[in-house]
Parts: sequence; C-alpha cells; structure tokens
Amino acid sequence: MPLTDQTATPPSAWAPLRITVYRNLWLALLASNIGTWMQTVGAQWLLVEQSGTDTLVAVVQTASTLPIVLLALPSGALADTFDRRQLLIAVQVFLTAVGALLAMLTLTGHMPATLLLTLTFVLGAGQALTAPTWQSLIPELVPRSQLASASALGAISMNLARAVGPAVAGVLIARSGPGVVFGLNTLSFAVFALVLWRWRPATAPSAGVPERFAAAVRSGGRYVRHSPVVRRILLRAALFLVPGSALWALLPLIASRRLGLDSGGYGVLLAAVGVGAVLGALLLPRLRARWSLNRLLLVASTTFAAVLAGLGLSGSELVVVIILLPAGIAWVMVLSSVNAAMQLFLPNWVRARGLAVYQMVFAGAQAGGALAWGVLSDLWGLIPAHLTAAAMMLAGAVTLRWWPMRDTSGLNREPAVYWPEPHLERDPDDHAGPVLVLADYPVSPANEAAFVEAMEAVRRGRLRTGAVRWGLFHDGERPGRIVEAYVVPTWDEHLRQHTGRLTGADQEAEQRALALTDGPAEVSHLLSAR
Repeated sequence: MPLTDQTATPPSAWAPLRITVYRNLWLALLASNIGTWMQTVGAQWLLVEQSGTDTLVAVVQTASTLPIVLLALPSGALADTFDRRQLLIAVQVFLTAVGALLAMLTLTGHMPATLLLTLTFVLGAGQALTAPTWQSLIPELVPRSQLASASALGAISMNLARAVGPAVAGVLIARSGPGVVFGLNTLSFAVFALVLWRWRPATAPSAGVPERFAAAVRSGGRYVRHSPVVRRILLRAALFLVPGSALWALLPLIASRRLGLDSGGYGVLLAAVGVGAVLGALLLPRLRARWSLNRLLLVASTTFAAVLAGLGLSGSELVVVIILLPAGIAWVMVLSSVNAAMQLFLPNWVRARGLAVYQMVFAGAQAGGALAWGVLSDLWGLIPAHLTAAAMMLAGAVTLRWWPMRDTSGLNREPAVYWPEPHLERDPDDHAGPVLVLADYPVSPANEAAFVEAMEAVRRGRLRTGAVRWGLFHDGERPGRIVEAYVVPTWDEHLRQHTGRLTGADQEAEQRALALTDGPAEVSHLLSAR
C-alpha cells in the first residue's frame, strides 16, 4: 500500500536552531562530524600511500563502522539507563585522548597500517556510544512539534560535514600531511565535550527506576524482533546500503587510479556527494508532498544504481563530479526517509534502543559491503565491482513490489496507561521471575474465530513490551472460556507494561478483541515458587 504524507505544513527545518542550547550543541556536533570525515579521508589516503591495496583502503570504512554493529544495542541501553549528558561528556573526553595519540604517532612517523586501523576502530567505538545518546537527547532540547525539523537538521549536519570535511582534509593532507587532519579531529571532540559541559539542563523529575542494563538490552532486542514494521524498515535500509557502500569504499581508488587525482582532488569528489546530499535534504519535503514514500525510494534507488554504473565506466573527472551530485541527493532521500519512519514509529521507552539497532544495520551493511566491494575490486577490477553493485541496487529497488514500506500513519504511538494496577496478597521482589500472567475471557462460540484472529495483534504487543512466551488456550472444563497466558521474565518487567510501555495502538488492538467477548477478563498473576 503506498504511503502518503500529511498535507499539513511542517515546521521550518531551521526552527530548532532558534533554541540556544540546541543550536550550540548542533554546531559542536557539526564540527565533530566534519572532523570525523577529515579523519576518514586522512586514514584512507595514508593507507593508499603506504600499501595501495584495494582491500586495505576499503577496510578503513569497515574499521570505523564495525564498532557500531557490535556496540549499538548496548549503547542504546546505556543511553536509556544513565545520565545522557554525563555519558556524552565522558565519551568525548575518551575520544579526545585516543585522537591525540593517533595524531602524535602520525606526526612522528610511527603509524603502521595495523595500528591505524586499530585506533580507527577505537574511535568508531566512541561514535557508536555517541550517536544513540545524542539522538535520545533531542526530545529534551526541542518541542515535540519540532522533532521532525531537528531530525532534518541532523541530516543536514552530516551532509554538510560530508561536503566540507573531505575538501578541507584534501587541502591539509596535500600541504601538511594526515597528522594535522587527525589533530583537528581531536580538537573537534574536545569542543563538543566543552559545549556539553557548559550546558546546565534543568533538573527533571525522575521517570522511575531505570532498567537494569542487561534487561534493557534484552528488551530492546525483543521489541525489534517482534515488530514487523521495524523489521521492514531495517530490511529496506539494508537493501540500499549494501550496494550503496560501494561508492564510499571504492571512490578513493577511482580518484587515485582512474582519474589520477591527489588528496585534494579526492576531497573535491567527496564534497560533490556532500553538496548533493545537502540539496537532497532541502528538496525532500517537496518530493514527499508529491510522491508516496515507496515511489520516492524506488526513484532514489534507481538513480543511485545509475550513478554506480557511471562511476565504473567514466574516466572523466568532470563527469564523475557531475554524477556524484545526484548520488548525494539519492543517498539522503533514502536514508532520511527511512530514519524518519523509524523515529516516528518507535515509542518513547525504546526509542534509543530501536535507533541503535537501526544504526547497527546502517553500519553493518556499510562495513560488510565495503569489505566485499574492496575484495571484488581486487579480484575483478573497478568496473565489474561497480556494475555488480549497480545491478544489486536495482534488484533491491524491484523488491519494493513485494516488501514495501508499511503505512503506519494511522497508528497511535503515544504512551497509554490503561491496565489497572495489580493488587497482590504476596509482595514479589521486583527482579524475581518468571511471572506467568493469565487472562480468562468469556467468549461465545459464534465469536471464537474472530476473537482468536483479533488476539494476534494483542500477541505481538505482549511480546514487544516484555513477554517472552505467549499462548491462547480453550478452557477444557469450562466451555465458552478462552485463556491468554504469557510469561514475563521479572515482576519489574511486567510492571513496566502497566506503566508506560504500551501505546495507543496496543490499546486499540485490545479493545477490538474485548469487543468480541461477553464480559471482562479475569486476570491472575502467578509468581515463581523457586
């Protein structure tokens, strides 16, 4: 079913910048993003000079993004458990120390390829902690009505960095070498930490006892596993990112081998992609108003496939620069749309963890793809690698016919507290478990089939919000009774279902099922005797 957008005019993309705290942090993060792109260009060019192998150059992207695959979900859990501002400050101080070591060793000529990739991996681990923490802070900085605009500004920040960082890095590397670039990246971490330290947020009332870390990680993974909408969003992202990563992995080789460019010329190519991405962010609202989301994804993916093919076949610097502009436009159209769909669907209690899983797919697809395209280019050459990536991108676009983005515009994603508070004669330990919850429904034989069908949506809601097992049973001794049974790991996990994990959509699903019963359900809670 095609997705259509609301006709209401959204707030200006620049509105959140009128908020001083958000503006200061956004500018500091922009500087950090620019430093990260400078770091990437410096590392890739240093390896081009040292080794020249396609695989090793492509592995720079793998080393910087693989930590997100490994640490994204734990990072999201940390962002939902600890003070986010203090966590961000600690991470930026750590990144400053690592960056200073990298710059010092490079400037003194003691930076072998293996150590460079190791420190790049460590910097990537810090970025894996930063991203979900920052995104989960944004709702504390801007009004809810401006969250979409703040998300668009995030895309503009990343792509401004992609336009500016490589160009600046190329000039600096040509004049002073990669060590200076690494030093400026280190400075950007320190600036971000300073701005965070100067921010003094108003003390907010506690929203309750935080989840334990391990339980938070498990509940985040469980939510994604039992959410078809989230899984479809992640699939669409992966189908675009795996072939799309060929552009970033192989562009330094196009610059150095095909076009004979130095680091400055390579920076210009990356800047062309960044400029296109900024244009895409500005064009996106108009295109979303005219096209369905699935049509937008189809057009952008097809455009990117054409760009990949053109990069593989063209030997002209001017032609490459020109075709990289629509590459940037298509890149930001797809990823901004997919990311926005994820943010709008996820409920507040699991948003950081859900976005962390999205980042895991984002980074994993690029890390694995970059390595695969580097190996393929080593074995077959640049032209077959690019044409294969283009064909894979087109194949992914065709799958929109069978696996389109789902329409969630009518779903109520606001928190809903509608379950009555449980009253027990035995006082359980919050972290004891498991807990078996039984709900006994009176259902007439005429409504049984419809009730069982309606309970399928209820089942998904139970599993998303805490249940690890769920079943629906006929009562063998009492005709006309159907019993829902589900197991929750701990009493604390079940109380969180009562106090904020459920959404308006979950409530509506339960109401549709209850409309088919002959009376209220009898609910009982069975506590573990061990």
